[in-house]
Amino acid sequence: MRARLVRPRPGSGAATGLTDTARRIIRLNYGFQLLFNLLWWMPVFYAYQKAAGLSDAQIFGIQSIYYVAFCLLEIPTGLIADRIGTRNCLRAGAVVMTAANLAPVVSASYTGFLLHFLAIAAGRSLTSGAASAYLYDGLRAQRCDEHYLRAEGTARALGLAAKVVCWPLVGPLMTLAHPAPYVLSAASAAGSLVCAVLLPRLAGTKTAADPGRISGGRRGSAFLRDAGTTLRCVASSPWLALVMVQGVAVFTLSRICQVNLFQPILLDHGIGESSHGGVLAAMTVAEAVASARPQWLSRRLPPVAWVSVLSLALAGTLAAMTLGGPWVVVVLLCLFAAATGFAFPVQRKLVNDAVPAHAPRATLLSVESIVDRAVCALAAIAAGAYLSAGHLDALLWHSALATAVLLGVFQLLLRSGAVARDGRDGDAPDRAEAADTGFTEVLEPDRARRAPRTP
Repeated sequence: MRARLVRPRPGSGAATGLTDTARRIIRLNYGFQLLFNLLWWMPVFYAYQKAAGLSDAQIFGIQSIYYVAFCLLEIPTGLIADRIGTRNCLRAGAVVMTAANLAPVVSASYTGFLLHFLAIAAGRSLTSGAASAYLYDGLRAQRCDEHYLRAEGTARALGLAAKVVCWPLVGPLMTLAHPAPYVLSAASAAGSLVCAVLLPRLAGTKTAADPGRISGGRRGSAFLRDAGTTLRCVASSPWLALVMVQGVAVFTLSRICQVNLFQPILLDHGIGESSHGGVLAAMTVAEAVASARPQWLSRRLPPVAWVSVLSLALAGTLAAMTLGGPWVVVVLLCLFAAATGFAFPVQRKLVNDAVPAHAPRATLLSVESIVDRAVCALAAIAAGAYLSAGHLDALLWHSALATAVLLGVFQLLLRSGAVARDGRDGDAPDRAEAADTGFTEVLEPDRARRAPRTP
């Protein structure tokens, strides 16, 4: 039986099907995601480090170390989130991120930037799985889980919209105070801490204050037990593993292009640094609009197919950048950003729906991040080698081809039928199929199903 929904207040418009607690969770999640990910230094960090005397090999070497550190920290931080609670993990991540953004202000050197990115790896790993797990579990506890996809996409869109407003101001602010981008990023992270503190505690969750979780020996055995449970969940659910692997293409291409290669691509096409903030703002607008409207995608394809199609679109856009002039490249970058915006919320919902009931959700989401960051670490090393040799076009073509090969293998496994049958035994099947159902409900909210599906 569904929980009673709050009657809409006069003048609030049509009923949304959300309880007051669900609305509070969604709004605070919007604030947290916006402020935590508002990195003012993003459009200029490459040029900032070059001005500090770092070489391309050092800059991309730091990026590779960052991804490796992220991988090493993902499982421990995911286990911490499942033991102490996702809300407490979000608070810890915000504290670490605030300190991380101040490191280059203290020391604008190779060591300072290395510590900066290592601390960012720690802060982001604390929140990467915990934020999505908190939102998903919080809405499900309020019987409002059909709003998850829209809430996830809107949170990403609002964060991107904030970047559109802030990033063009980075250049003028740096003329007034050179370390301004890092100081403002630290202030934003501190604001995300306020949102995390205000998040409501989820009903039925346990925290480290529980007596059974305080002793050191029992805590250690609990961590090992959760790690074993996580590995068994992945091993026993081929569908979950396959969905995680599919997301590698989207994450790697978007991260490498929009962070590591964004400035080199523009500089290679004669677009000066003074215009980088404006181009990045235009890309962010495209990504924000797409992230907020995943329901624009046609229902003729299931969500898992849409992620593959969008991944191929990202790969094709990268390859096409080698053929056009400056304006063509700017347009292609915006199309790339829009495809990324559509893909991320759909992929995140696919993974969440594929997680079995009562499984350590935050840890499993951390496993997905490990796979993504591990590939990004290799890609960052390769990107540094290509750029040092002056082979940017070859890097873009090879990235597109590698993506096409990965998705080809994925489709072969998917169409073989073995993975679908094995992954739909027990609890995982209904949750895997729920990805398609939930996606359809977002497209047609008036026809959303109100009762659980029967076998």
